[in-house]
Amino acid sequence: MTIDPSQVAIGKLHGLMLGAIGPRPIAFASTIDSNGVPNLSPFSFFNVFSANPPILIFSPARRVRNNTIKHTLENAKATKEVVINIVNYDIVQQMSLSSTEYAEGVNEFVKSGLTMVPSEKVKAYRVGESPVQFECRVNEVIPMGNEGGAGNLIICEVLLMHVNENVLDKDGKIDQHKIDQVARMGGNWYSRANMGMFEVPKPLSTIGIGVDALPEEIRQSTIFTGNDLGKLGNVEGIPQKTEAIAFVDNHDDIKNKIQQVNLIEIHKFAKQYLDQDDIDTAWNILAAK
Repeated sequence: MTIDPSQVAIGKLHGLMLGAIGPRPIAFASTIDSNGVPNLSPFSFFNVFSANPPILIFSPARRVRNNTIKHTLENAKATKEVVINIVNYDIVQQMSLSSTEYAEGVNEFVKSGLTMVPSEKVKAYRVGESPVQFECRVNEVIPMGNEGGAGNLIICEVLLMHVNENVLDKDGKIDQHKIDQVARMGGNWYSRANMGMFEVPKPLSTIGIGVDALPEEIRQSTIFTGNDLGKLGNVEGIPQKTEAIAFVDNHDDIKNKIQQVNLIEIHKFAKQYLDQDDIDTAWNILAAK
């Protein structure tokens, strides 16, 4: 098959390019707007381009469907600052949830359940759970075009780099197994650097409730990981207790299990379904307790 980019729909070309070019590293970009409201969003048009000076470039593209631009681009232009956080497997579900197109002014740190850590050189916050964080000055923004799908190269100079010591080896170098990075591929697919491919369903076309809307006993559970919370937060609504009980009553194996155990064991049981990406069953178990 031979494709002339000028002869195919932008959406199809976009999908073909992203399916062919990967795995792509992820820039988990933190910015603030002119009023100081934090914003957090992932971008897979990203890489390192220079060490002296240290330069990273990522590109928030204009939306293909309606030619609008993202808050990250607006904020980078306005403040000339950004923090680029590296994504590893431990936060991939929360990262995905943060890509939900929440309304302007909504704090994606809160929605995704990630920790805001003050930066030292810039005003934008760092993601506390990220293994490596780069505080950057925006040197230049170069638009690639004015139509939907056009990228905007944000050229960032690293002012300060933070590395979690848990990902270092005995020589002080970053251990590629410990950092456990993930990268973006086509469709719903990601690549885990030391394990291979896995799938993360795209966030809802409607708005996920977010980690902040989860019951406190779930948010504070010692059983659920950040990825588990990201999955639970990526639903349109929590099942009503009556609906959840009806669901459980129709599944004798589940009913018998949760009638005999305490809350911790219920969380462990629900986690088994989360690990299989069966979010509906996990939620019904949790809501029926």
